[in-house]
Amino acid sequence: MTTPTPTRRHTAPRRPSGPAGTHPHGRAGTAPRRVLPAHVVFAERLLAVLSGERPVHWMLGHTIGEAYEQLVHLAPATPLRSSGPRPVLQRCHCRVPADNTVEACATVTAGDRVRAMAFRLERGPDRRWRCAAVELDGLPHA
Repeated sequence: MTTPTPTRRHTAPRRPSGPAGTHPHGRAGTAPRRVLPAHVVFAERLLAVLSGERPVHWMLGHTIGEAYEQLVHLAPATPLRSSGPRPVLQRCHCRVPADNTVEACATVTAGDRVRAMAFRLERGPDRRWRCAAVELDGLPHA
C-alpha cells in the first residue's frame, strides 16, 4: 500500500488581477495606484526642472545625447516658472515614429500663460526611457 504524498500549498504571491496599468491592492485603506505612461512622467520631470522646482542634475541618467546640454542651457532662465501657483501640465500627447522612440508635445499652464514643450524619448537596451531632445515654444535651440 502506498502512502499519499502530502500536497504542498502554493505560497508564491499571485499575479495582479486589476485593470491594466493599475496595482490591484494598495496599502490598507488606499486606492490602487495608476501607472502613468513614460511620456507623461517625463513631461512632469521636465516641467519640474524648467520651472526651477528641481535642479538640472536631477535629470542626469534620464537623458542621452544633447538633451542634458539643452536643459543646462534652458533651465537657468526657468522659462516655465510662474509668479503664481506652480505650473501645471495640462495635456501631453505622443506619437511613436519608430520602435523604442516616442515624440511628445505638452501644454503647460504657467500663471496666465499657456506654453508648449516638445521632447523625444528613446528606450535603451536596458529597456529604460531617456530624454534625447527637448524644445520650448519661442526659445532658440541650444
